Amino acid sequence: MSKLTDYQLLSFDVYGTLIDWETGLANALQPLLERSGKTDVDRQFILKTVSEVQNPQEKATPGLKYSDILTKTHPQIASKLGCAAPTPEESRAFGESVGSWPAFPDTVDALKRLGRFYKLVVLSNVDNASFAATNEGPLQGVVFDAVLTAQDIGSYKPDPRNFEYMVREVKERFGVEKEAVLQTAQSQYHDHHPAKRFGLKSVWISRYGSLMGNEQEEVFDWRFATLGEMADAVEKESREMGRGVESR
Repeated sequence: MSKLTDYQLLSFDVYGTLIDWETGLANALQPLLERSGKTDVDRQFILKTVSEVQNPQEKATPGLKYSDILTKTHPQIASKLGCAAPTPEESRAFGESVGSWPAFPDTVDALKRLGRFYKLVVLSNVDNASFAATNEGPLQGVVFDAVLTAQDIGSYKPDPRNFEYMVREVKERFGVEKEAVLQTAQSQYHDHHPAKRFGLKSVWISRYGSLMGNEQEEVFDWRFATLGEMADAVEKESREMGRGVESR
């Protein structure tokens, strides 16, 4: 398969790809930073600190819901940022902030366009309640064919079990083989490197300027700056092949 339109299903990372998790995380930390007089802390340092604390916690407690991961790591993040110790209420609010993180401006329209050509599946390091809030709010109720979360799977990407679970589910539910799946994501660490090791093709939505999930080696089969650009390319390719709108 050498064309985007040769594939049948897109497996999406959500936070970082569809949702601007960097802005969401930075905004959710602002109350604590303001209370601690740390409003001048560099955003890059904030996000680097979140990754340094969050990634090991996901590995250590793979069965913990993502909102609880955020709640649990909030005091550690605060300490590393030089902030005052948060109250339990502040940590809980941080954990529950996921559903309010903003979508990228191109996301909703691009998903609707891509949904004319592919099955759309969520494969996200999140809990079900947080994703439900995201889908109802920032994603404006976009319909996905399947939603597979870390809470369902019991592990967090880059664990290969998440990709194994997804491939098994899409085969059972839709009859779609692994070779017809495109992992569509921003994070090299969480998605592209493990997808390549697992034998999946991938589309890198590189979201230029993104800081989290980067790796020194960048691996991908297609690259676009936004999901909107990917949707443009799929539509263009389909027109050139005289296909019109594909049946999902």
